[in-house]
Amino acid sequence: MTILPARPFVSIVGAGPGDPDLLTLRAARRLAEAEIVFYDALANPEILSLASPACRQVDVGKRGGQKSTSQLRIHGLLVRAARQGLRVVRLKGGDPLVFGRGGEECLALRAAGIDYEIVPGISSGMAAAAYAGVPLTHRQRSRSVLFCTGHEARGSLATDWSRYADAADTLVIYMGIAQVAKICSGLLAGGMSPDVPAMAVQWATLAQRQVQATLAELPAAIQGAGIGSPAVLIIGSVVDLAGVLAWLPRERQQNQAWQGCQQ
Repeated sequence: MTILPARPFVSIVGAGPGDPDLLTLRAARRLAEAEIVFYDALANPEILSLASPACRQVDVGKRGGQKSTSQLRIHGLLVRAARQGLRVVRLKGGDPLVFGRGGEECLALRAAGIDYEIVPGISSGMAAAAYAGVPLTHRQRSRSVLFCTGHEARGSLATDWSRYADAADTLVIYMGIAQVAKICSGLLAGGMSPDVPAMAVQWATLAQRQVQATLAELPAAIQGAGIGSPAVLIIGSVVDLAGVLAWLPRERQQNQAWQGCQQ
């Protein structure tokens, strides 16, 4: 078993895209060693079960439109637990530093004089593409990929999506379902072809649901298929390859999601 430093310390751990088999070995070890785990809303109970039965598990998840734990409170909880001498794990969906506010938590810990480590996880954008059979790069189709978020923080300036129309060969957009009509209209206004292949992938590695359409038709296709969050949007000619390279058995796409996914 790894011996953690004696002084206050926090492990910021990426839980990956949901499937416990995709958790890193280090992440699994940190969970087994933890005395307290602060976990996100999308944490799979199968992953949380890797923690010791004596480990305290604290839900600090955020859900759009629902009462959630504030980011400042999360910072305070991490600092307090670390100063109590506990082995602390902050379990975050996907990768902690990819649209996961992991950087904010690292800054808070640094300001409090608390050491930390970052355990990377597989980001949901990459996992969604892989499980859908979409190569984000391809020598004949895509030499560049742009990862961005469709979520606009309260008080921030609205995103000018027209600027992204020719920013990369493939766009991967996190948290974009609520803004999909605005995103697509902005890309079209920026000169992107309405016929560019596009798709939305929900629950990337578990009860995967997806819909494919052209850029112009994507908002209506998402609404018609009932695709909701959490999901990623993938836009670019590589999406066409999903029909050829898809490998996930149909029953894996339709399997039962854990209860937390349905709330």
